[in-house]
Amino acid sequence: MNAQQRPTPLALVTGASSGIGYQYARLLAEKGYDLLLVSNEELRIAEVARELRRQFGVRADGLCRDLSLADAADSLFEYTRQQGFEVEVLVNNAGVFFFDDLTETDSRRIERMIGLHVQTVTMLCRYFGAAMKARGKGYILNMSSMSAGMPFPGISVYAATKSYLKQFSKAIHNELYDYGVRVTAVCPGAVATDLYNLSGHYQRLGLRLGILMRPERLARKGLRALFAGRRCVTPGAVNHLFMPLAALVPSRLIRLIKRRAKFYRYGR
Repeated sequence: MNAQQRPTPLALVTGASSGIGYQYARLLAEKGYDLLLVSNEELRIAEVARELRRQFGVRADGLCRDLSLADAADSLFEYTRQQGFEVEVLVNNAGVFFFDDLTETDSRRIERMIGLHVQTVTMLCRYFGAAMKARGKGYILNMSSMSAGMPFPGISVYAATKSYLKQFSKAIHNELYDYGVRVTAVCPGAVATDLYNLSGHYQRLGLRLGILMRPERLARKGLRALFAGRRCVTPGAVNHLFMPLAALVPSRLIRLIKRRAKFYRYGR
């Protein structure tokens, strides 16, 4: 980079090829941000970048990376440094989901989830947070989940990683606040995306019943909370009603429901 050139302020969105991440990218482009969009779907992320460039007239680069790898954060931060990018907004949205008992889950799936949700997000916040702190301005949004407070069977690893993200984000919010950096944890309930492998029919049904939230609505609420400097937000009135009830469910009842579900699923 030429010494006379100024770094380009932009928003970095992970998991931007579809779902919530795609909506974050669209809204940030609408606000005039240049974009660095990261996903492990090479063709799709390039297509999204082209679409947003054409529609909003911003710079949008698509980058294919597997963010579950141990050195993913180091590699991504070094890439932005070499390109002369100045990341003003970091949206850590990339995530995976599976539903199964811990002892029945392939260890590689567990390692991938922990790497993606915990290791990479932590180190991206470390690297980009330090750069934002030095400049005196920046925004970091981390996608947690309402499940962070729900230690239910089948989502033990997912809920634990989302709980980590929630507490981690709240802590660094206070660490960085006095330096002009805002950190927000977004903790949604179920969202109408392909993350849970729900068919289109069940997604539409969930939306009609108010169980699922549209990804564009969630992204709008998440960014509004981020730019308002909120530490943590749980979008959706239904979720605020459900969370206290979920915390009251006794373990005995949870185990009973699990046994019944397993019986109907496997016939034993």
